[in-house]
Amino acid sequence: VSQSEKRNRAITARRQHLKSVMLQIAATELEKEEGRREAEKQNYLAEHCPPLHIPGSMSEVQELCKQLHAKIDAAEEEKYDMEVRVQKSSKELEDMNQKLFDLRGKFKRPPLRRVRMSADAMLKALLGSKHKVCMDLRANLKQVKKEDTEKERDLRDVGDWRKNIEEKSGMEGRKKMFESES
Repeated sequence: VSQSEKRNRAITARRQHLKSVMLQIAATELEKEEGRREAEKQNYLAEHCPPLHIPGSMSEVQELCKQLHAKIDAAEEEKYDMEVRVQKSSKELEDMNQKLFDLRGKFKRPPLRRVRMSADAMLKALLGSKHKVCMDLRANLKQVKKEDTEKERDLRDVGDWRKNIEEKSGMEGRKKMFESES
């Protein structure tokens, strides 16, 4: 076993030891935190919720119920007020974020899924049972007969331009030109 291997083993062992010591310290800190939380809870309960002693007479029980109902009402009002405050602040936060995006020029795009759907299926999904029309677009087209225009006929009749030039060259070509013009 070489010197560097021994050193690596020692370093690894030291790391493992330090790690275990850190874990032990963290575990004790967690236990202390848990005890502190429990003590805070007990103090809060002792302060806000005194022990309940049930009176013997009916009138005293009714008075206790009225007090408890009043406390419940107060707690509910406080809860409602806090919920309204939270909703208001979250709305303000949303508005601020939107203004921030607008100022930056970056808009938040929702993640979209690509869906392959025919036009018929899309209309059926949008319109529900009202959809009766078939979206075969070519079936609804009217047949149009294409009429030959004079220009197209001339181009078709002319054919290859080389042949046309050869025909018109010389005296015979000029004779034909004069005959066709009259």
